[in-house]
Amino acid sequence: MAKRNRKVPGINASSTADIAFMLLIFFLITTSMDTDRGLARRLPPPPENDQQKDDVIIKERNILQVRINKDDQLMVGGEWFDIKQLREKAKEFISNPNDDPNMPEKHAKHLPFFGDVMIPDKHVISVQNDVGTSYDMYIQVQNELVAAYNELRDELANSQFGKSFAECSEDEKNAIIEYYPQKISEAEPKKYGGK
Repeated sequence: MAKRNRKVPGINASSTADIAFMLLIFFLITTSMDTDRGLARRLPPPPENDQQKDDVIIKERNILQVRINKDDQLMVGGEWFDIKQLREKAKEFISNPNDDPNMPEKHAKHLPFFGDVMIPDKHVISVQNDVGTSYDMYIQVQNELVAAYNELRDELANSQFGKSFAECSEDEKNAIIEYYPQKISEAEPKKYGGK
């Protein structure tokens, strides 16, 4: 008997592209993507028509100047600092625990849950970087400053309410935020050079 060569039937591949496209769409829809988040900063409100821009005068004692040069070196209040020291320096400046005359002035204010208290809410932390500052160093400085506020708020929540800031009610959080308002100012980058 002679062998007959059988032809292998061909596979219809016309719908392969459609299937690949549908799989691509499926994975795009079901995959979560990391989204970049910006820094949360609240800009000051624009001046009212009858208010002059020159009206805002901040006393020098109420400003902590944080500068970062092109070599990622940090100067805080005229002194060279390591990034690891920034958080404690910022906490001391924001809270002014010893009512130091060279740090932010305190004034009396009535706050819910706290009553009449002396708070240093006129402080401003001014961050200015060099045009050559690395993005990593800039973010580290911002993280340390925000962490200083978070730690102060947490400490206040623990001492006043016996719980962390995150566990407080909205009213309690608002009172704590009013006690320690976050005031970080972004100055325009400049060229500073090295140490």
